[in-house]
Amino acid sequence: MNSAQQPITDTPFDAASTAADVIEGIDLTGKVAIVTGGHSGIGLETTRVLRAAGAQVVVPVRYPERAAVALAGVPGAEIERLDLADPGSVDAFAERFLGSGRPLHILVNSAGIMAVPLSRDARGYESHFATNHLGHHQLTVRLWPALLAARGARVVAVSAAAHRLSPVVFDDPQFERREYHPMLGYGQSKTANILFARELDRLGASAGVRGFSLHPGAIIGTNLSAYASPDSLRAMGLVDAEGKPVIDPYAGKKTVQQGASTSVWCAVSPQLDGLGGVYCLDNNIAVVAEPDPHTLDPQRHGSAQVPAPAGLAPHAAAPEAATHLWTLSAHLTAADLP
Repeated sequence: MNSAQQPITDTPFDAASTAADVIEGIDLTGKVAIVTGGHSGIGLETTRVLRAAGAQVVVPVRYPERAAVALAGVPGAEIERLDLADPGSVDAFAERFLGSGRPLHILVNSAGIMAVPLSRDARGYESHFATNHLGHHQLTVRLWPALLAARGARVVAVSAAAHRLSPVVFDDPQFERREYHPMLGYGQSKTANILFARELDRLGASAGVRGFSLHPGAIIGTNLSAYASPDSLRAMGLVDAEGKPVIDPYAGKKTVQQGASTSVWCAVSPQLDGLGGVYCLDNNIAVVAEPDPHTLDPQRHGSAQVPAPAGLAPHAAAPEAATHLWTLSAHLTAADLP
């Protein structure tokens, strides 16, 4: 288990805090950040507050033209092309950034897909695992020289409470020999995000590169809910009878501004100085808690169900699983640290 999973007791922030709250008073002038998925949902809010605090923010996206419209209200945000499911695109983006000669102080791996029907990338890798995890693994490794050059960098992996649905099934991560369920594919990729941040921190801490992961909350109105039906959203209490989002941050149901807060807190908070490899929730370090065994039954959850944000599942806190995943990911992507 991760003994560092101890909540901070002296903190002014909680589940209702916004990204603007947690970054207040922090000056990021001269700092450089990359936010994948930084043109929509909580990624857009993350971009906005980091930029407002003075950081140079690069937003790599699949469709730069669409991103330009979304980022029109964030002056100075830099838009680059990147497709996380395309290894050549990942390498090309990393080469362009490294060619700029800039250090990288903050990398927020926020882009992702959720509960999509079974599909595979050109390599045959299942789409959640390929996009949400492997693409970010490759991107982070390729950007390693810039992270080292920052002489103090943070890599933030945006996971989810859905990690409690599934460990990384090392015997069959690509769903080649087991039945596919959209939320199990998503849950496995979110566990991978947590294990990735843990192992990255172990490998990079001595060089000043720290890794964090987090659950942002359930946020309605982002692209991630595209495959959720109105009936399923109402059944989960995420929208009311009129289809309007239910906001209750202490039950994990948040606005975009509240949802982006823990990503930003992990990226900039001095409360985390000297720490790393931890999974965070509601602007604090989460506890390790056993998941409800019923959540692991694919017959009990539909394409949109997400378990309550009850902490870090033990299967995502195991150091041997983190090391195993790193080895597997380096093999599948041909991307490993020197």
